Amino acid sequence: MSEMMGKRTIRLLPAQILVLGFASIIIIGALLLTLPIASSTGKSIGFLNALFEATSAVCVTGLVVVDTGTDLSLFGQIVIITLIQMGGLGFMTMATMVFLLLGKRITLRERLVIQEALNEFKLQGVVRLTKSIIGITFLIEGIGASILALRFVPMYGWAKGLYFSIFHAISAFCNAGFDVMGEYRSFMDFTDDFIVNFAIMGLIICGGLGFSVLLDIYRNRHFRKWSLHTKLVVCITAGLIVLGALFFFVVEFNNPATLGSQNWRGKILGALFQSVTPRTAGFNTIDQAALTNASKFMTIILMFIGASPAGTGGGIKTTTAGVLLLAVLSVIKGRHDVEVFGRRISYAIVNRALAITVISFALLISVSMVLSILEPYPLVDVLFETASALGTVGLATFNNGDLKDLSKILIIITMFAGRVGPLTLTLAFAKRLSNNKDTLKYPEGKVMVG
Repeated sequence: MSEMMGKRTIRLLPAQILVLGFASIIIIGALLLTLPIASSTGKSIGFLNALFEATSAVCVTGLVVVDTGTDLSLFGQIVIITLIQMGGLGFMTMATMVFLLLGKRITLRERLVIQEALNEFKLQGVVRLTKSIIGITFLIEGIGASILALRFVPMYGWAKGLYFSIFHAISAFCNAGFDVMGEYRSFMDFTDDFIVNFAIMGLIICGGLGFSVLLDIYRNRHFRKWSLHTKLVVCITAGLIVLGALFFFVVEFNNPATLGSQNWRGKILGALFQSVTPRTAGFNTIDQAALTNASKFMTIILMFIGASPAGTGGGIKTTTAGVLLLAVLSVIKGRHDVEVFGRRISYAIVNRALAITVISFALLISVSMVLSILEPYPLVDVLFETASALGTVGLATFNNGDLKDLSKILIIITMFAGRVGPLTLTLAFAKRLSNNKDTLKYPEGKVMVG
């Protein structure tokens, strides 16, 4: 018996490997940011603040307790952008890249973890997909940095301009929202700048669509040839951006603290950017604290939905929200099946989407209630903060550096849950559904609802 116990080894599930991988990167990043060399003053920012910053970077959130541009040294900023790149690509994608560079063989177990990290249905071709993801990432970030350099190099000079371009291109594509502009300004000085706005928005959207969608669009240039997943992602993303932009344009049009003081180009670009950035990016061109309550609630909704599966963003995902909406429409129309684009969506997927949404909403409400007890801010701002952390967005209506230590810890947990939660929940539900053979069925009962 003792020999059997001695030979027993711990076998971690792929989801557990992913969670531990993200956690390990965060801890290493926090230790590096704790070093005095990471601070612009030469004094350590403290472990809790470092842990907050590292979690926000790896979870590609963008909430900060110290200003990245002024409070962190060049070393600290490089640590941040490295953590962002690792968090955006994903733990297993980065590990696979290292394996490929070292010529190491990718084992079956590692392929399984990659499959689950990328939320793929098939095991076949996951390594090839990972190679494509790495190539796409560096290509899009390079294009984005080149476009931003057209504006930043003339403004800041070659060295600083190129550094700003590369940093913000990576941060935007990874939907992180970290900036080095200083004084928590983000891109508020570029509200009516066409080049900066569309470069950043383009990077945010590309990162949020998901790598599988980008590959599908590249390989199949016509809408009819796209997979059902790609069609849903593109249509829902476009719909949310357009409806959100129209809403912000109308509601904030005469608000002197946001769009009211802008010219027509600034109003249009400001409304469009405010609609795109809650897709878990975290940059802002208008003051979030000055938004009307209606605009704050709309931003909360967009942050809660977030980006799309297998991308660099967070939230419950566009397809999750879309599946639930389609299920509601099927009930209204009196149809038994959930149908879209000539395809039927199984109720197993509908149930999974419902479970993820309810659990995420419960977490949103629970954390908001605790924060409302700990902090003096209005409830709408507390909801805004929680949705930003859970959706890994990074927008904020107040300075996170003023939060109590317990509140910072709660936000750290929420950011981590927002980054790995939907993935592990989806995996758990998929496993349970695949293992459930439905060999025993109970008699049907009637319950009145509504």
